[in-house]
Amino acid sequence: MKWWKIASIVLLLYTFVAGLLIPLKPGLTDTTPESINSGAAATLTLTGYNTRFDQADPQQSRVWLRFDSAHILFGRNLKALDAAHLQADFQFPAELPVKGEKFARFDVYFDDPVNGLLRLENEIQVAATASPDSNALASGWATDTIKNVHRYQKMSFPILPNIYESGRNLYYHVPMWFAMILLFGASVWFSIRNLSRPSADNDRRAKTYAETGLLFGLLGLTTGMLWATFTWGKPWNNDIKQIMTAVALLIYFAYFILRNSFDDQEKGARLAAVYNVFAFSTLIPLLYIVPRLEMFESLHPGAKGSPTFSSQDLDNTMRMVFYPAILGWTMLGFWVADIRIRVTRLQDHLQDID
Repeated sequence: MKWWKIASIVLLLYTFVAGLLIPLKPGLTDTTPESINSGAAATLTLTGYNTRFDQADPQQSRVWLRFDSAHILFGRNLKALDAAHLQADFQFPAELPVKGEKFARFDVYFDDPVNGLLRLENEIQVAATASPDSNALASGWATDTIKNVHRYQKMSFPILPNIYESGRNLYYHVPMWFAMILLFGASVWFSIRNLSRPSADNDRRAKTYAETGLLFGLLGLTTGMLWATFTWGKPWNNDIKQIMTAVALLIYFAYFILRNSFDDQEKGARLAAVYNVFAFSTLIPLLYIVPRLEMFESLHPGAKGSPTFSSQDLDNTMRMVFYPAILGWTMLGFWVADIRIRVTRLQDHLQDID
């Protein structure tokens, strides 16, 4: 067995074990109430995921709301209800951070030595009111001078809003697209070689790498639809990247239809090779350029209206699994193609004997 085949097994085993067993970091998922009037007193309840609020020392815990560096508000009387729920009292100033606005949105922060620094963006809406609480300060906003925030020390993946545990699909769904593109790339390489130097082996490899690439494309589409069911509510959302992926796979389906449309195998192989070059040239524009055009909205990262992977979306711990997953799935794809090539070569040889 070649070394890269053994490496693919090791990398995929590592991907499955680490990808499934490394826990998520603690994070905030919800805050109630989400809308408050300026000048009012309110008790906010923070809901966490994988948090241990009940193990934190109230004297070392901090909760605050932040509009910008000049407008923050600290919570008082922190009380852990259980591991996932914590309460804090706030007295909101009568004036909003921006004069003339009807409301302002605040980020929620929590910090302690056990859970580290947690943040929930644009979670609290404070609305302007003409009759503030009599105890409210006209202007009680503090300046952001927060120091010595804590970091969660245990090995863990970042918690991503609306994704949570399903984010582990990143180590299967995305690497399959990488494997698909590299397999299609190998296919077009052998198609070009077959055009310049026709041979049964070049054509066989071009066809087999395209078959295996299509298989990984279908697996990538399937895992993406499973992910979409959890995060977007249904498997197919007419997202531009979903549509372009389906178009790209249909183009490659047409490659095999074209091959089988000719009784003359050599003629079919030559025309299929030309078509393969065209098919591969459309792959990158369809999957990575069109979905990012300003005219299209997409739920996928990296598209208009949706951020690319940030340091929180793909941190160093995730990279330790993500990059080996790309290598593992890609090498598995070439291993499958290699087996298929040897099988078809043997079948062709037996046909020649007959």
